[in-house]
Amino acid sequence: MKWHEKILFVFKDRQLRNKILFVLGVFAVFRLAANIPITGVDIENLKRFFESNQFLGLMNLFVGGTLSNMSIVMLGLGPYITGVIIIQLLTMIFPKLEKMYKEEGEAGRAKFNQYGRILTVPLAALQGYAMITLFRSGSNPAIGALTPLQLTVAIITIVAGALFLMWLGELITEKGIGNGVSLLIFAGIVDRTPAEIYQLIQKFEAGGASFLLELIGFLVMSLIIIAAVVFITEARRNIPVSYAKRVKGSRVYGGSSTYLPININPAGVIPIIFALSILMFPAFIANFLSRGGNQIIAGIAQAINNFLSPSNWPYGVLYFILVFLFTYFYTAVTFDPKSIAENLQKMGGFVPGIRPGKSTADFLHKILYRTLFLGALFLGLIAVMPSIIQHFTPDIKELRFLIGGTSLLIMVSVVLETWRQLKAQMEMREYDRF
Repeated sequence: MKWHEKILFVFKDRQLRNKILFVLGVFAVFRLAANIPITGVDIENLKRFFESNQFLGLMNLFVGGTLSNMSIVMLGLGPYITGVIIIQLLTMIFPKLEKMYKEEGEAGRAKFNQYGRILTVPLAALQGYAMITLFRSGSNPAIGALTPLQLTVAIITIVAGALFLMWLGELITEKGIGNGVSLLIFAGIVDRTPAEIYQLIQKFEAGGASFLLELIGFLVMSLIIIAAVVFITEARRNIPVSYAKRVKGSRVYGGSSTYLPININPAGVIPIIFALSILMFPAFIANFLSRGGNQIIAGIAQAINNFLSPSNWPYGVLYFILVFLFTYFYTAVTFDPKSIAENLQKMGGFVPGIRPGKSTADFLHKILYRTLFLGALFLGLIAVMPSIIQHFTPDIKELRFLIGGTSLLIMVSVVLETWRQLKAQMEMREYDRF
């Protein structure tokens, strides 16, 4: 089928149509919750907070715009994602946890995910309390004075909002199309797109031809970057694998050849999330201390804040280095050449010209880290690309997710993965007709 026929088929098929409508309905519920503020919020002071603080603006983009409203889902899916990442890192320390995740199949992964859900609760409570404390500081606090009871209720509300979003994400995964967590983040990123397009139209009417040239340049660079992201995301290094023939009774098994694909970017968007977390933490502490009464501490904190400002070149350099290093680190955690080599040997598979066992593991390790250099370099460039392009298009602050960073990687990955699942569903229904 051609692409337009596939789209028509999606909406003609009742089950697929219902799944897509279900996902859209969950999106509507999510955006409704994103506009319900917690108690005691001063909207005007809240706007001033975000206008004067680039760090908060970056964090607001990361959680899908829910923070700027101080909504009941202000933390987004951050606590859940952080909890899952922490549990993944703990597999390096606790062998039983690693065994459960890698060897116990679906039951083990279900337990693993359950631990991530449990860890979401304390993480959401800590992050919620930290954000409320931050917004209550300064001469014009975004949140007024809260009694202990009101503070407790606000934190419980924030934790409940984080768990509610986690539940919505899993509901989409179970009953809809695509990965629910990724789709909710995607919805948060593109939520302001209509409003930003309207702002661009207003700027064009005011700026005329000079702004039009800048806008055309911005859109051309966006298309080139999106094409590069799609290419790298889909790129593979295929390693040939052959299976020896085995005779059992009167039957011959094996004797086939296939490929072991290694992604150019096996770590996905996780290294950028790690790097942002590392850079955000000192900036968050410095932002909090700069509002204190001690002038010396406030001055040091403000200097740190200025140094780690996203508009400064030291921030961009640190960001690039951290993303590059975390790409290698995360891949080392999740990709084990030794385990793959052992599994190939057990199944009678081998890489032509390479001895099974340790030699195969060493070969896979060498190929992985050579390939990973390109992936790490690409991720680092994509992470700092918005800051680079901002110097060439200073008047365009809208649609920044089109030119790089976490947002673009998430959007491309979500669109490609969701389209793959839709194609699989369509092919399955085509086979059912015969």
